[in-house]
Amino acid sequence: MNDDLRNIIEQNGLLSALFSAIPCSVMIIDHQYKVHIINDYMERNFGNDRHQIFLKSMGEVLHCLNNEQSHKSCGNTGQCADCQIYSVGMQALQGKMITRKWVKKQLLIGKNENEITLLVSAAPVNYLGKSMAVLLLEDITELSQLRRRLKTVRSFAGLVGRHPKMLALFDAIEEMAQVDIPVLIQGESGTGKELVASAIHSEGPRSQQPFVAINCGAIPENLIESELFGHVRGAFTGAMHDKKGRFELADGGTLLLDELSEVSPAMQVKLLRVLQEGTFERVGSEKTTRVNIRIISATNKDLAQEVANGHFREDLYYRLAVMPITVPPLRDRLEDISLLAEHILRSIEKELKRERLVISPEVLQRFTNYAWPGNVRELQNVIKFAAVKCKKQLIEPEHLPPVFNNTDGKRVRKRKLTIPRVKDALEKNDGNKVQAAHSLGVSRATLYRFITDMKDAFS
Repeated sequence: MNDDLRNIIEQNGLLSALFSAIPCSVMIIDHQYKVHIINDYMERNFGNDRHQIFLKSMGEVLHCLNNEQSHKSCGNTGQCADCQIYSVGMQALQGKMITRKWVKKQLLIGKNENEITLLVSAAPVNYLGKSMAVLLLEDITELSQLRRRLKTVRSFAGLVGRHPKMLALFDAIEEMAQVDIPVLIQGESGTGKELVASAIHSEGPRSQQPFVAINCGAIPENLIESELFGHVRGAFTGAMHDKKGRFELADGGTLLLDELSEVSPAMQVKLLRVLQEGTFERVGSEKTTRVNIRIISATNKDLAQEVANGHFREDLYYRLAVMPITVPPLRDRLEDISLLAEHILRSIEKELKRERLVISPEVLQRFTNYAWPGNVRELQNVIKFAAVKCKKQLIEPEHLPPVFNNTDGKRVRKRKLTIPRVKDALEKNDGNKVQAAHSLGVSRATLYRFITDMKDAFS
């Protein structure tokens, strides 16, 4: 096959104008991933000469880092199986239409290695009886970075935080959203595991499909199978009609199995079969039902330890924990307290139909000195309690639950500062109290108060 395709496009004024006017990189490849033509936009942005790329490999034209290092053609390196652009091209060559798949790729632009973010679309095309594909690549690297900065400074899909652990969590959500494999979310009760699951779903390709959640620990053992898989009329006493289970309701979308560690060994076996085969039967039925869903699991226990203790099946654990993620407890990100409190307060104002409320510095200080065993959920409850108690606009310490006004309360965070630790931190940070407080994991006010209380030791 020669370069007739390029000639046809370039000699047809309308086709040539359309091809050049598309505001993203375009290339047409054949079944061997050889490039036949690129547009002006791609020529400029990828540093290619469109008259010199004919029948070069897709990886060579894209300046793929793996291709440059291995000098092998597209599809023949060990990393090609994980290449999302290669995957999109393969699907298009098989006749599928792909719309704006989010892809991160390491490319060699000029002499510099760059990680760029692309939205890749593809469509199959037949030319002279040969299967080919048109690929469109939209470079959204700057937009993606801007979105991440905007989201992580304040919030991401309902999650709020700016602590490094939360920023890492936001990055993990974006990465996991684009890979359609099981995710295990671990974290203490009240940390927002369901919000993380919802974010993974809403940022991924199944976002327009159902997101169904079930709390496995809240359903009696004799009902859990029916809730998960459904039942037919007459399957048991009270089964007056057919009922779809959560697996069927989530078909095409995402199913969150919350508090999965509470599922009985017998149910673990049935779940393993569904994960392996994608099929199940409703209770009382012999008809096999097949579903296409993404499974996300959540638990407040260390599931690996549950396996070690013999309480959870090892084979099921490895099926579910392909991509594990941990949500940090609130006590590990106390710097986020003010952001969270502000975010929660705004929603409570709407719920209670109150004018703008303000949290006093004294209240915020007590919040940062508290252990938060109930995490963000407890913070929500405390702020709602205070908003109801407060009759004016300023929330002060007297509006808080009693535990915050009881310095002997067991739930108040234990002081973890000692004179030797503080002196060591100050020495390592050249006397900078702000940096010392950060290294000690406490607020600046807490460190100042400790130094004042122990002034004789620091004089």
